Amino acid sequence: MTHDEDIETLIVAAHALTRIAALETTSDTPAAQWRTLTILRDHGALRVGELARLSRVTQPGMTRLVRQMHAAGLVEKATDAADSRASVVAATPLGLEALQTWLLRLTAALSPHFDDLEPTEWDALRITAGVLARKTSLVVEVAE
Repeated sequence: MTHDEDIETLIVAAHALTRIAALETTSDTPAAQWRTLTILRDHGALRVGELARLSRVTQPGMTRLVRQMHAAGLVEKATDAADSRASVVAATPLGLEALQTWLLRLTAALSPHFDDLEPTEWDALRITAGVLARKTSLVVEVAE
């Protein structure tokens, strides 16, 4: 396998893992909500446009999602001090708690799929997860 094929396999497997997680958690919460809370947890308060860009949704779509999340108490909105025409969004403690609960539920749902891994496979998974976390955070930082 080439390096490009390895990356392709990783991408396809990650998408499959995401689909399995959605099916097994039977969550009706949109994935965009969890993605948005994760971005806010990792990057702090952001303008709606930047949040939309990082989440890869349209700005009107993010505005609707933020409105729903705000009504649920998961995020708070404030006027951007640098530009009063723009809003800044931040996760609330309730939003961060909901995200943590969902991550625990997700992990519990997916763990059985990995029960039969050998110690060397766990080592490989740990290394791969670390590399992915490091490389994907660099991409987001460069884009910001």
